Amino acid sequence: MPRHKATDVTSTKMVQIYGETAPQLFALRSELREFAKRKPDGTLSKAKVALINKVLKDIREPFQKESGGKYLELLDDETLPQYSDAVLIVAQYATVLTEFEERHTELGEWKVR
Repeated sequence: MPRHKATDVTSTKMVQIYGETAPQLFALRSELREFAKRKPDGTLSKAKVALINKVLKDIREPFQKESGGKYLELLDDETLPQYSDAVLIVAQYATVLTEFEERHTELGEWKVR
């Protein structure tokens, strides 16, 4: 039995944003996990934080009203987070995107209005 209602439809705009951002986010998550395994206490550079935040910003605004969206935060470019901190933040975004896909697809097809 599905966890979501059959009425859980979304807009084509949200599907487009998901399609543009999800691959980028999941690739970042994979890379950050690898860095965190090697140097969990290592600090991200300003350039890496800027690159990651660029992707996070594209997701944060449109997905804030989704389940878990209120917890989405950007990486702090002043204090420069450790890799392990970045993994946790990116994981929150990945969870929101994964739940969005699960809620708005049925048999591999998007439920759009």
